[in-house]
Amino acid sequence: MTKSTPSHWVSAVSDITPEDIFIRGYPMQSLVGRLPFSAIAFLLIRGRIPTPGQAKLMDVILSSILDYALQKSGTVAARAIVSVNPKMTAGLSAAMLGAGEFAVSPEDTGRFIAEGVAAWRASGQEMEAHATALVADLRAAKRRVPGFGHQVFRGIDPRAERLKSIAIEHGVWGEANEWYAAVHRAFQAAANKPDLVMNDVGMLAGIMIQMGFTPAEMTGLALLSTFPGLIAHISEEMQSGAINRIIPDDNVTYARDRRNLDEDCAAAGW
Repeated sequence: MTKSTPSHWVSAVSDITPEDIFIRGYPMQSLVGRLPFSAIAFLLIRGRIPTPGQAKLMDVILSSILDYALQKSGTVAARAIVSVNPKMTAGLSAAMLGAGEFAVSPEDTGRFIAEGVAAWRASGQEMEAHATALVADLRAAKRRVPGFGHQVFRGIDPRAERLKSIAIEHGVWGEANEWYAAVHRAFQAAANKPDLVMNDVGMLAGIMIQMGFTPAEMTGLALLSTFPGLIAHISEEMQSGAINRIIPDDNVTYARDRRNLDEDCAAAGW
């Protein structure tokens, strides 16, 4: 394939002819109705037809986040924005900016797993020994392990366990998942926290790495999973009639210091 340059674009995702639109080389009209949305999404992103098991896991991924009431900052931002700019695109754009290290996005966890698995393979160590040594190094450096812990769940995150059972059932559970599980066990032991859960974001990241997705692609899929919930929240907000959502004064502590402008300007040389 010709290489891209700053002035010349190269894409293998799709192309258009007078007869049809081709998705990764397949006529779109042949795909529609034959494969589910989840399988076509996998095809678009990964460039190949998924196995039925991989398509099932794509469906699970796209149903895994959906909504978290008003406990997600992106959802709150979306509703606040559409209270002053009542457009669906404005709300969705605001919500997408709320995906990051501490909410929605499994990208950091995915990168941790991808790099960790590569390091383990190169080390020649047994999996458990490598996980134990890695956790010791992380704890010595006071670095957190992404994908572990939850503010509510202890012992088991039921969402993560459901994802695991489906992945095993459909043959989408492998080396990356086992390595991350070994790190989880090593961290529980080293920190003496047997109730520390692997959360749903951690489980999702491991499954998506096993399926071949890049960490950046994971963020896109996680956001796509939230869109039905976001659309519902934004639509509800636009129909509510509320204008200009604000944070009530009762929920804010303001600095009430009063300063002397003349004195401070003189001190600054004005």
